[in-house]
Amino acid sequence: MNMQISNSNVPIRKFCYTGRPRTCKILMSVPPTRLFAFPNTDDGHPSVPVVEEDKNTNHAPNSEAETLLSKWSPPRYLWRGLSVLIMAGQVIIRTLKGKFHWRNTLQQLERVGPRSVGVCLLTSAFVGMAFTIQFVREFTRLGLNRSIGGVLALAFSRELSPVITSIVVAGRIGSAFAAELGTMQVSEQTDTLRVLGANPVDYLVTPRVIASCIALPFLTLMCFTVGMASSALLADSVYGISINIILDSAHRALKPWDIISAMLKSQVFGAIISIVSCAWGVTTLGGAKGVGESTTSAVVISLVGIFIADFALSYCFFQGTGDSLKSCI
Repeated sequence: MNMQISNSNVPIRKFCYTGRPRTCKILMSVPPTRLFAFPNTDDGHPSVPVVEEDKNTNHAPNSEAETLLSKWSPPRYLWRGLSVLIMAGQVIIRTLKGKFHWRNTLQQLERVGPRSVGVCLLTSAFVGMAFTIQFVREFTRLGLNRSIGGVLALAFSRELSPVITSIVVAGRIGSAFAAELGTMQVSEQTDTLRVLGANPVDYLVTPRVIASCIALPFLTLMCFTVGMASSALLADSVYGISINIILDSAHRALKPWDIISAMLKSQVFGAIISIVSCAWGVTTLGGAKGVGESTTSAVVISLVGIFIADFALSYCFFQGTGDSLKSCI
């Protein structure tokens, strides 16, 4: 048996054939179609349908290209990286024009500075004591006890103090910046600021960047002092090297440029932490899960940026051979 159904004007949406032994349902599309039903060799009822559709091949010549362009979107890391550069430029322009919220800046300065002193000093003290153990063991065997203080002072002033302080601030403050701004972004609070006529960069981003750039140099200087003090106390109490020897050696080895370079490094690190964290926060998507991902990635990117900037600045500041330890031997 052959059964053929052809429709000329009205498209058939659904064709159902119900028999006693089994039921056959055939779904058909809107364009004109031809339906063929073949008999089942067992019981004579139509079973497996074959549907042929008339395909319209008359498309616009550039429809495929438009479809590809409409589906393409830049990778997320690309436009987030561009947002960091754009935000850095906006912060610099707004700061030079003086268009930022002073009260919010003072609040963020208190948060970044005094509230972070404890954890920074504690970390610096234990790092200083750990380095003292290694230096004292090796230098004592060489008979260079008078060089221990100078080596510690140079290590702390040039590298350890700014990097350690920045790592602690990135974990404590950078994550908070990203989480706060991310929550405001997903809850549309930043859009509310724009509706009220306030620029989110002036009110949210610029105060945090200024506070970080001001607070980190002072934190670095305090961490350097505490690290040297803990190293001198450990060397005197455990290894019998006088505190006066440690401090005199450090005084001979240090130069004003060492302290200035440490403060300049910490300023750059503070700008990296605050700008990256704020940029990751205002580009957050996806609700609570997106806030958590933005916070984690902001801290990771900040740490990577700190290490890269530390290498670049060290290469620029300390080129050639040094003679700082000549007076300590």
